[in-house]
Amino acid sequence: METYQATIEDLEGVSNLFNSYRMFYENPSDLEGAKKYIKERLKNEESVIFVVKNNQKYVGFTQLYPVFSSISMKKSWILNDMFVDLEARKLGIGQVLLQKARAYALKTDAKSIVLETAPDNFAAQKLYEKNGYIRDTQFYHYELSLI
Repeated sequence: METYQATIEDLEGVSNLFNSYRMFYENPSDLEGAKKYIKERLKNEESVIFVVKNNQKYVGFTQLYPVFSSISMKKSWILNDMFVDLEARKLGIGQVLLQKARAYALKTDAKSIVLETAPDNFAAQKLYEKNGYIRDTQFYHYELSLI
C-alpha cells in the first residue's frame, strides 16, 4: 500500500472516493460535483488530502481543514472526511490514514485534530478511540443552517 498527500494528479481517484463517501452518508451520486469540489480544494490549497492506493487503486482518503484557536494561538486540523472503499475495509487503511493525519498535524505544530462522526458509526468510533481521540462531553455543538 502507498499513502501520500494528494495533488491535482490524483483528482480522478480522490473524486471517485469522495463521491462514494458522500453516497455513504445518503447523498445522491454527483461525480462531476465531487470533481469540482476536490479540484477547488486542491487548487486553492484549502485542505490537505491524504490517499491510500493499493495496487494502483485508490482505496481510502482523508481530508483535513485548518482552523485556528484564538485561545491557544495555534492551528488545529478538522478531520472532516475519511472514507475507505467497501472492498478494502478491514485492511487497516483507516488506521494508516489516522496515523498520516497525526504525523502531519505534529509536523505543522498543530494543537489538535478534531472530528465528528455519526452516533451510529460504531466502527469509526472504536477506531478513533483506539487512536486516542476522546469524545467531548464538555461542550455542545451548535449549527446554523444557511441552506
